[in-house]
Amino acid sequence: MKLQHFKMKESGLNRFFGPLEAKIMEILWDSRELAHELSIKDVQQKLESDKQVNFNTVMTVMNRLVEKGFLEKRAAGRSSLFQPVQSKEDFINNQSKELTHELMEEFGPLAITHMLDELEDADPELLELLEEKINSLKKGK
Repeated sequence: MKLQHFKMKESGLNRFFGPLEAKIMEILWDSRELAHELSIKDVQQKLESDKQVNFNTVMTVMNRLVEKGFLEKRAAGRSSLFQPVQSKEDFINNQSKELTHELMEEFGPLAITHMLDELEDADPELLELLEEKINSLKKGK
């Protein structure tokens, strides 16, 4: 599933989703860890700790997340139950991989140079991981 927009000036999940979409995904990811599917009403009640959110608004956003391929929906009597298609970790991993691919396609060596410049303040463990990956790539060629 490929996102159409990445918002540079946002943070966290808001880089990928609208604010309500991000909150809904977070709620559903938390419930997924407990192996639970949630109804629209369940999600609406969890959202209400912030402020009153209309049931129809939550329903519309959740159905759009289904259409976009981020949620699965199944009928359960007169209601529907929802769960994320993938874990939050898998989602973030896939999106960061796609972003990196797009940067490399568009900007190539310039993107690598800027990424390396950012390593000046990197955790030593990250640098070691990078070194191992580079050595592995060298051996493979």
